[in-house]
Amino acid sequence: MERDGAARPTARLGPVTRSRVRRVSGSAVRDRRDDLATEEPLEIRLLAGGESRTVAITMRTPGADFELAAGFLHGEGIAGPGDIAAIGYCTDEDLEPEARYNTVTVRLAASRLPDLAATARNFLTSSACGVCGTASLDALRDRCAVPAARPPVTVRATTLYGLPDRLREAQGVFGRTGGLHAAGLFTPDGGTPLAVREDVGRHNAVDKLVGWALLGGGTPLDRHVLLVSGRVGYEIMQKAASAGIQIVCAVSAPSSLAVDLAREFGITLVGFLREERFNIYACPERIDVEQAAETP
Repeated sequence: MERDGAARPTARLGPVTRSRVRRVSGSAVRDRRDDLATEEPLEIRLLAGGESRTVAITMRTPGADFELAAGFLHGEGIAGPGDIAAIGYCTDEDLEPEARYNTVTVRLAASRLPDLAATARNFLTSSACGVCGTASLDALRDRCAVPAARPPVTVRATTLYGLPDRLREAQGVFGRTGGLHAAGLFTPDGGTPLAVREDVGRHNAVDKLVGWALLGGGTPLDRHVLLVSGRVGYEIMQKAASAGIQIVCAVSAPSSLAVDLAREFGITLVGFLREERFNIYACPERIDVEQAAETP
């Protein structure tokens, strides 16, 4: 198997992205540099007999992209040992230079593309996935605007400190299995969560929560705080923006793309919310840190 090397793009993202963060611990605040796990979309294209087709767009941390593409195709029964002739980054001139390392073309040894309809799952993703075109981002901008007549939500740091315990107490299935993610919806004053949903997939838990509000006539959720039990990536921030949520908190880390989206759409993003400390990655003005002493 070859690894195509011609006409490489000039810019390539690494697995770590540097950012600025506001760290809150008790009543102390400090601005510092932070390292985020890079999150970017990867488009996997198949090429055979002069035909080309996109089979998947997945979010990933850049690195070992060819191995990721090959492993994905093998796992889905699309390409096995000996089926791949070459793998390379895309050199299409219609792609922006920064996007070319986010597209991998897999050239098959066969004379035609396989019957993708016969695979167990369909991973073909259009530009509506949210990261593949400006049209989808423009649509998201239209949907996530907070009504001008309603003031921005603010929440005290002391309120945030208590949310993880309240979320954990409401995780009934996790207590029995220890293997589920959770998403909880809170009012700015904390207290008992309005709703908590669990799922093996962190994105599914958020979808369930938004669906609960939607079916009950409770959207937009611009007066609420969303807390997720794990890390937060692009998809979760996209779902929060669509629902009008102004404050998103996570007990673990955000990805680089989650921070980018939070900053673009004006969403306060809090990570590492544990034991009376947290980091603010975007829009810190919604967090009231009482008697805070800010240092450079």
